[in-house]
Amino acid sequence: MKLNLFKSKEKRHTIAFYNIENLFDVYNNEITRDNDMLPTSEKKWSIKRYKNKLGKIGYVIAKIGKKDVKRHPTIVGLAEVENELVLKDLVTSKHLEEYNYSFVHYNSPDERGIDVALLYDKTVFKVAYSKTFTVDLINLEGKVDHTRDILLVSGLFEGLELHLIVNHWPSRRTGNIETEHKRLRASQKVTDIICEIKEKSPNARVIVMGDFNDDPESKSIKALELSHGLFNPMRTLLSQDRGTTSYNQKWNLFDQFLITHNFFERKKNVLRFINANIFDENFLKEQDGKYKGSPYRTYVGKRYKGGYSDHFPVYLILSKK
Repeated sequence: MKLNLFKSKEKRHTIAFYNIENLFDVYNNEITRDNDMLPTSEKKWSIKRYKNKLGKIGYVIAKIGKKDVKRHPTIVGLAEVENELVLKDLVTSKHLEEYNYSFVHYNSPDERGIDVALLYDKTVFKVAYSKTFTVDLINLEGKVDHTRDILLVSGLFEGLELHLIVNHWPSRRTGNIETEHKRLRASQKVTDIICEIKEKSPNARVIVMGDFNDDPESKSIKALELSHGLFNPMRTLLSQDRGTTSYNQKWNLFDQFLITHNFFERKKNVLRFINANIFDENFLKEQDGKYKGSPYRTYVGKRYKGGYSDHFPVYLILSKK
C-alpha cells in the first residue's frame, strides 16, 4: 500500500528538442539573408504557407512524449526560428494556445537570421536567468564566420534547480571534415558554459540539447561528454534504419541530449532521468517514393511539399518524486 502511495506522487515530464526547418515570417529583414523565404522568392513563401507551418509544428510539439506522460512537453528547445514574432505566433497557434507556453529567445549574429529558442510551460518551469554565448569562428579569409549563438536558460523546474543549454552547431554544408573544427569550437564553448555553471553550483543538473550537426560518435560530441562526464542517452538510437535526419538516404542522429550524471540519483525530491527517444511517428514521414520513411519536409530544394521539418524531434522523460 505504501508503495502505491509513493508511486502516485511521481510526476513525469517531457523535455523535447526540435529543429523546425526555417520557421520564417513573410517579411523582409534587411539585415539578414532571408530572401529565399519571402512571397517574392522562388519558394513563394506566403501567409497561407506560414500559417500551415505553424499549425503543423504546433501539432507535433503538442504530441511529443504524450504517450509516455499523457500531457504536452514541459520544455521544448527549438532550432531555426527567425525571430520573436514567429515564436509568439507559434505559442498562440491552435494546438498550443491552451498550454501556458512562454519562451526565451535572443537574436543571434547568424547570417540567415535563424536562432535557437526555448519554449517552457510557465506553470512548471520558472526562468531565473538566461544568456547567449557566441561561438567565435574565423573563415579562410580571416573574417568573422557568424553562426548561431548558444542559449543558456536556468531556473526552477518543479521547484528544483535546472540548467538548459540549447544548441544549433555549424552545418556540414561544405563537407564534414572541412567543417569539423567549427563544431569542435562549439563543443568547447559548451564545456566552458558548464564550467561557469558548476563554479556557482557544483552539483548543478544540466541538460544540453540541440542539433549538433554531428553524430554521437563524432569528435565534438565525445569531447563534450568526456569534459564533464556527461551521459548521452541517444547513443544507441542511431542505426541504418533510424535517425533524426537523412541525407543521401543515410541516417544521422544530429539531434541529441547530453545530461549530467546526477539525473540518476535515486532519492526523493530530485529530477531523475527515465528514458529518451526519437519522436518519429508515421505522420512525420514521407509515405512513398525514393525518400519513404525520411522526414516529411516543408520544402525539398525550392519545391513546396507542405510537410513538417527535415528533422524528427527528440525527447527525454524526467520524473520527480
